[in-house]
Amino acid sequence: MVFSGRFSKLFTGCLLAASGVLQAVGFDNSRSDNLAIYYGQNSYGATHSDTANWQKDISAYCNDDAINAIPIAFMNVFFSAGGLPEINMANTCSSNTGVFPGTNLANCQFLASGIKACQARGKIVTLSLGGATGAASFTSDSQAQTFADTVWNLFLGGSSSTRPFGDAVLDGVDLDIEGGSSTGYAAFVTRIRSHANGASKKYYVTAAPQCPFPDAWLGSTLNAVGFDAVYVQYNNFCGVQNFNNPNAWNFNQWDNWAKTVSPNRNVKVYIGAPAAPSAAGSGYVDAATLGNIAKQTRAQFSSFGGIMLWDVSQAYGKIVPLNLI
Repeated sequence: MVFSGRFSKLFTGCLLAASGVLQAVGFDNSRSDNLAIYYGQNSYGATHSDTANWQKDISAYCNDDAINAIPIAFMNVFFSAGGLPEINMANTCSSNTGVFPGTNLANCQFLASGIKACQARGKIVTLSLGGATGAASFTSDSQAQTFADTVWNLFLGGSSSTRPFGDAVLDGVDLDIEGGSSTGYAAFVTRIRSHANGASKKYYVTAAPQCPFPDAWLGSTLNAVGFDAVYVQYNNFCGVQNFNNPNAWNFNQWDNWAKTVSPNRNVKVYIGAPAAPSAAGSGYVDAATLGNIAKQTRAQFSSFGGIMLWDVSQAYGKIVPLNLI
């Protein structure tokens, strides 16, 4: 993820009031008022020493009715010791806090109750693969299919003795691929979909492409297989800061892709925004501005699914007083 994000609870509350778009509801992918917010990287802590505002257990955010979807970031290495991947959730859980024997796979089973509490409140909790390091990639479709089996067994509806989140069953996967190669991702998604077919619960597949269209790493995959939603990172030259510049703002391209190219013509397109000035090198706008952008975009484009923010630690940092209500 290019963002290093932050939204405060005050920001999300102001966004609700300012936009008239987001509502306090459980996740429903057919709606246009969802809020997805990434958890795991403690990006606030990367630039701020006040540990009281660092990322907390995921359960700390479950009672916020504004949040509908929580991608956990990141599975940042696909193939490591013992043939298993690595996950890094900063101060919450990583290989530095304990791993399964013979692997570098973090044992985060203490998060199981928090994940299930979030799900019990109607939120979906997914696993985000990749991140800005670009260290996650495949060499072939066959390797990607086998890896999908691994992900299914470790995090989704399968079974394994090395489940990082214990008996919590995540609700799907998110692809935040920002380097390496595009090889294998369509095969990976297809295999995940195959496992999910006929399952007792719904599994979601999302992606976080950057706003320049088509996305350099995920463009071919997005065209080849159906995604439920794309959390477009609007912090490049085409970011929300250039909403009023028709030569930069390009939601119309993503809307056209959703309706004419995507194998899933019901795919939802989110506006992904940094949650504060310190969240990214560019792309931050205040809550009132972002709310207005969301409201106008929803009125124009039926593919609009909501807003994505990076990340939850910054969302609750409370550095910038907004006082917009």
